[in-house]
Amino acid sequence: MPTITPFLWFDTQAEDAMLLYTSIFKRSKVIAVNRAQGKVVSAQFELEGQRFMALNAGPMYTFTEAVSFFVACDTQEEIDELWAMLTADGGVPSRCGWLKDKFGLSWQIVPKTLGSMLGGTDAAGSKRAMEAMLTMDKLQLQALQQAYSVRHDNTT
Repeated sequence: MPTITPFLWFDTQAEDAMLLYTSIFKRSKVIAVNRAQGKVVSAQFELEGQRFMALNAGPMYTFTEAVSFFVACDTQEEIDELWAMLTADGGVPSRCGWLKDKFGLSWQIVPKTLGSMLGGTDAAGSKRAMEAMLTMDKLQLQALQQAYSVRHDNTT
């Protein structure tokens, strides 16, 4: 079975990015750092069981939102922690759980239950959850859950 490994192109920051990412995610490790003439050329690392490769290849290409890393979180605490670490030192928050880290790489930090709320059997609840999400930068799990589960009782 072939493996698929995300390959990240950096100008000169491959090692810095690898060290940041491996410091943020608990189940992570540096696999290899390849140097030439004392400078990092490439690096391999693992985050939460997913292997990555990073290359220092110059400024010709930069990251865009066309590719992002989707991180499903169990708790608001996890969302808050990842959001803070990934937006630190020049990262940029965006809408609906998206952000760019200081290297320009896009991430989606979302609650694991978001998919079931947005695609649930309660169409009205899904619509309310979507409307709530569209007002947020960092996603707020409790507010999303409340929006999804609120019932409007018009019987008086």
